Amino acid sequence: MRTRLIRFVGTAVLLWGASFPAAADGWKLEADDYTADYTGASTANGMLGILPWKEPFSIRHVVLNHVFELNDRTGVNCAVRGIDPFSMTMRIDGREIDGDAISGWRQTIDMRRAEHTTTFVADGKLRVAYSVIALRNMPYAALIDVEVTALQDAEADFRTAMQVPEGEYRTSRRTHRSFLVDGHPTNILRTDARTAHGRYDVSASSMFIPAGEGFGYEGRDDAATLRLRLKAGETKRFTLAGAVCTTRDFSDPYSESERQVIYIAHESVDRVLAGHRRLWDEMWQGDIEIEGDDEAQRVVRFALYNLYASCRAGSRLSIPPMGLSSQGYNGHIFWDAELWMYPPMLLLNEGIARSMVDYRTDRLDAARRRASAYGYRGVMFPWESDWFGEESTPTWAITGPMEHHITADVGIAAWNYYCVTRDREWLRTTGWPLLKEIAAFWVSRVVRNDDGSYSIAGVVGADEYAMNVTDNAFTNGAAKVVLRNAVEAARACGEKAPALWSDIADGLRILRDDAGVTLEYAGYAGQQIKQADVNLLGYPLGVVTDRGLLLRDLAYYDAKIDRVNGPAMAFSVFCVQYARLGDAAKAEEMFRRCYRPNLRPPFGVLAETPTSHNPYFTTCAGGMLQAVMNGFGGLEITDKGIVCRETALPASWKRLTIKGVGPERRTYVINNR
Repeated sequence: MRTRLIRFVGTAVLLWGASFPAAADGWKLEADDYTADYTGASTANGMLGILPWKEPFSIRHVVLNHVFELNDRTGVNCAVRGIDPFSMTMRIDGREIDGDAISGWRQTIDMRRAEHTTTFVADGKLRVAYSVIALRNMPYAALIDVEVTALQDAEADFRTAMQVPEGEYRTSRRTHRSFLVDGHPTNILRTDARTAHGRYDVSASSMFIPAGEGFGYEGRDDAATLRLRLKAGETKRFTLAGAVCTTRDFSDPYSESERQVIYIAHESVDRVLAGHRRLWDEMWQGDIEIEGDDEAQRVVRFALYNLYASCRAGSRLSIPPMGLSSQGYNGHIFWDAELWMYPPMLLLNEGIARSMVDYRTDRLDAARRRASAYGYRGVMFPWESDWFGEESTPTWAITGPMEHHITADVGIAAWNYYCVTRDREWLRTTGWPLLKEIAAFWVSRVVRNDDGSYSIAGVVGADEYAMNVTDNAFTNGAAKVVLRNAVEAARACGEKAPALWSDIADGLRILRDDAGVTLEYAGYAGQQIKQADVNLLGYPLGVVTDRGLLLRDLAYYDAKIDRVNGPAMAFSVFCVQYARLGDAAKAEEMFRRCYRPNLRPPFGVLAETPTSHNPYFTTCAGGMLQAVMNGFGGLEITDKGIVCRETALPASWKRLTIKGVGPERRTYVINNR
């Protein structure tokens, strides 16, 4: 269906003045079958990622954002799992409570508040509810808030003992400390350890914070126990607060981890939680509402929730392919950040987008060294980047030395940041110098052909099944775009760009066969592809704009994509283009294909491929959000800022509302006619 656009402009306060939607409006994800297939969903605050599981009080792991240590298994720097201060077990009248001892189990993810809540009846005696919360206002801390109601008289013990990930740390030191803070007795459990090869010291502290009287406590160096005696009908509440600090961020992580939990206790749990919720309220000023399709609303908001949870404004960090849900892809930063996850953040959360750009500009020295090491000028960004901005791709993968389009991807992201923010001072001091060096790289990377055209040889493109090819469509297209961006950046800063930049941009070869189909690379003969490559020329690059050519390329490469092992983002790109071409039915088909095969129960976390089991794949989330915002929503970043194109909505969608877009926090409403 063709659509009609209504655009409203206002401040964040005006746009978000109404009461918040209830669970039925797509804010909560729920599971209530303990025996069904289960894949957990992480809760994160941009610095810590915590993965609760279905068993009572089970935490699978804690992931530390951008804390890297050499991993003996992978042979490269890998994101470290943190010491886990949130591990807890429960006993009732001497019986340990596991999955066999509970009934009425339910888990709820409240995306509005970023709280992961589990409820159950334990041994028929106590009703238990606990929430795992990675605090947005305290990036190194989290808490488990517990409420217990007695169905009959009972005694319950809650025991916490820290878990140190095997193989990732040297010998740990465990201590229990009791002292007075402002006259109040304070009991802290702490574990310190050095990462396996000695790069960082890590310290985790935890503290039980009872609400009220009537709690017993016992502490040893290896564990602490909180004891409750309850009468039938009585309710008690307590909190386990924990923090994980490292020498990456603190000269004294030991004392700092203790200060964090002491602060929570003395500030009060309720006030700390109120601060956490306020910050999530602010982030949800950037939101997407879909009227008429509850499934789409649920998965799209969950995608946005996971991206928000994976990064922080001001952190100068970026988002790895699995966010903070796991150590997948070693926690490295790929093109996934710039091409897939950054565009939704640039539209809805400028602070996170700026951090993702800062991550790259902070590592320019490493990119210069890499360019020089391979015989090129300017900057050459690594395919897989670690904290140091160095190449961290395992050596068995040829993508490390040969997937060069990442350097163009970084430059395009930087130019788009300027296009949205219009921050001329940033462009002058940061964006233009970056683009100038990226342009220098591509000038040194191309080869001039006898006919005056230009080629790029010996690369891996977006389709990583094709190794060591010449004139890869996406690589050449991205280089064209970033060179033109560099020319525009020079003009905006009053500088003069070398004429050679435009000559190369105009002369880089995009190959086509006799039927007018764009070839993925020189010599391409219809082989299976991993994911969209040629089709990226239509969106997001905008190199191909002719309707007939777009449709030919879409139809041709749809049949070539690996349906078993290929990631879902290709279909996001297809969705955007079909929506902009006015084919609502085809756009919806591609939209469903970009997530449905990858959903894992019970919450709908996204795996990388239809056959893998490695969620949460934030790259897929970014692609899906672009399908909605840039496809069905028609939003496009241009040299003049954000514009809205005519587009098409799925037949079942009554209305699409995108809130908090750009610096002006605009709301775009697209109605189906």
